[in-house]
Amino acid sequence: MTAHMRLGFYAPETEDELSQLVIQAAESRTPLEIMGKGTKRELGHVVRAGAIVSTENMKGISLYEPTELVVVAKAGTPLTEIEAALAENDQELACEPVDLAPVLGYSPGDGTFGGLVASNISGSRRILKGAVRDHVLGLTAVNGRGEIVKSGGRVMKNVTGYDVARTLVGSWGTLAVMCEIAMKVQPAQRDTRTLIFYGLADYAAVEALCLAMGTPYEVSGTVHLQGPLAARLSDTELAGNGSALTAIRVESFPASARYRTSRLRQALLAYDPSVELESERSRAFWRDIRSLKVFQDTKYPLWRVSTSPSKAATLVSNLARKIDVRVAYDWSGGLMWIETPSLTDAAAVDIRRQLAEFGGHATLMRADKTIRDGTDVFQPLERPHDALAAKLKHAFDPMGLFNPGRIYRQM
Repeated sequence: MTAHMRLGFYAPETEDELSQLVIQAAESRTPLEIMGKGTKRELGHVVRAGAIVSTENMKGISLYEPTELVVVAKAGTPLTEIEAALAENDQELACEPVDLAPVLGYSPGDGTFGGLVASNISGSRRILKGAVRDHVLGLTAVNGRGEIVKSGGRVMKNVTGYDVARTLVGSWGTLAVMCEIAMKVQPAQRDTRTLIFYGLADYAAVEALCLAMGTPYEVSGTVHLQGPLAARLSDTELAGNGSALTAIRVESFPASARYRTSRLRQALLAYDPSVELESERSRAFWRDIRSLKVFQDTKYPLWRVSTSPSKAATLVSNLARKIDVRVAYDWSGGLMWIETPSLTDAAAVDIRRQLAEFGGHATLMRADKTIRDGTDVFQPLERPHDALAAKLKHAFDPMGLFNPGRIYRQM
């Protein structure tokens, strides 16, 4: 390799190759766009880089110990490959990762292990099992100096450098390029059952979901879909009801799942539970939720908004007075997926004005390039956090080589 990096696309196969690429980029001051297979490339500001570095050729499961509930894999390993290996041993990823590929214009299951960790976007089970970040045991990465950094370990008791690993989770490739990740897994759920409620208004639905979370029945999914979104579900009976749909999931051994669901039904009789989805039908419903099926067939801007569940319905009501929105509530209202009209700013001003009052943050997950260029895609940082983010960026990537401007234009 020459000392001067040429513009183009690079897909190294080893950590050493990646390290050399970064060293060349540092010597020639060439900013790099970092990605896996690029399924989330349209999320965030457009990266103005001199070359692209992909981890798609750094793939394969390095270590899998089912008895220890640990999997170690290269960053470019397709998530579907990891999940298939886990399924053979009746295990799964506890965080139930969201498949963003279909709503961003890619094929289902195209995402990589590194993309999951870099984005830290967890699915509905987060309310019970925690986020992606909570299951990362350690990782290997290359920083902006070209140094190979190892943090954490393969078992939970080894916590050396664990905070560094956690810092890189959700950093969107702006701090370092992840090469290999160790993650804790869990036994697969033997049975899953879902209570369905029809026609609840947003306030009543959130109230019911929060009530369910307060029971001792280990609820693992709480979702409310407004009517127009419920009509987009794959299950024709659920989609054809013509009203809003609220769902509460329980996962366990069959006998335990049946018992817990029956107790939940009794606890929530006032909300009129209408249908109980048994195992396969229940799993199919939550696959729709995980893949954001109800947002796949449109190109409208899509926001991911976090706030307090107790304030979620009021926030949406205030928004709906000004713009036409379609909302899916997850995490009992703690997370909302909000589809907005194709306004100049994708309703960023209105959404962030509400968050300034109620608290929380918003990320623009889908919008065309023109909208993303003129809008803060990620939640703007408050001054103390802005200074901390700048220090972190400098510590990991002192020359600002990685994904410049992707999250915040000044970094």
